[in-house]
Amino acid sequence: MRIRATVAAVSGALALSALVVPAAQADSQGAVSLDRPSIAERFGTSSARSAFGAAATPTVSGVTVNAGKDIVLGTTVAKTISVSLTASHASGIEDAYIDLWHGPDVDNADGFLPPSGDTATCTASSATTSKCKLTIPVAPGLNTEDGIGDLYANALAGTWHVSVGALSKDGEVYYTDYYKTHRIQRLSKLTVNAAPEPVKKGKTITVTGKLSRANWETRTYAGYSTQPVKLQFRKANSSTYTTVKTIKTNSTGNLSTTVTASVDGYFRYSFAGTSTTPAVTTAGDYVDVR
Repeated sequence: MRIRATVAAVSGALALSALVVPAAQADSQGAVSLDRPSIAERFGTSSARSAFGAAATPTVSGVTVNAGKDIVLGTTVAKTISVSLTASHASGIEDAYIDLWHGPDVDNADGFLPPSGDTATCTASSATTSKCKLTIPVAPGLNTEDGIGDLYANALAGTWHVSVGALSKDGEVYYTDYYKTHRIQRLSKLTVNAAPEPVKKGKTITVTGKLSRANWETRTYAGYSTQPVKLQFRKANSSTYTTVKTIKTNSTGNLSTTVTASVDGYFRYSFAGTSTTPAVTTAGDYVDVR
């Protein structure tokens, strides 16, 4: 069984406290491993070298996850996320570490996304400072090959914590499980259809559509219920959409509303997104008014 290191910042330095955790946690779909390596295991150093000492710990800045963009996953396609940081120390930088985890606190994490590879790629900009890069693979659903849960549950959508570490060339360590947060979201889809086409001026146009999002547990798309969606319109000779009205999806994610035909133009639906689901807007559906 591996141990997980939790590091608390005190007076600018970090101390390691190794906490034994279960090798796996169970969920409705089976066992999901959250077997995080300790920082000593990751950097190949001892906790004694990483604890408080006379030498200062490395400083870390410029931590970037997925170029600052939300991580969005559909139902089947895995992604590889780029992460990086800049670290400095008087002796130079040997290695760095970044992972993502989900849960109320690090001792009750229910999601873990580790970096691939044993070490970071660190490029020195000076004798003391390096920019270090890693990649983090992430996939929807349960990774049954090795039992490690990626996005195995829909409840994992939302805010994740970012753990960050840096190792100096003389063995000093900076590490925290709470450096920043980043969002991982369930991919959304939205459709629109305005009918009839063509339509006589003054008659009723019915605009239907559906808002759905990835279900990581079933690997399908399911309707997103009771969500506000804007119906927007632009005239045929205009490039600007204006909001006609806002309606809510029904219990299965479907949309339906009516408007009165006046001029030729394009109707579209636009969803602003939530913390767990990204914004999405349809292309315009043209209606010829005669």
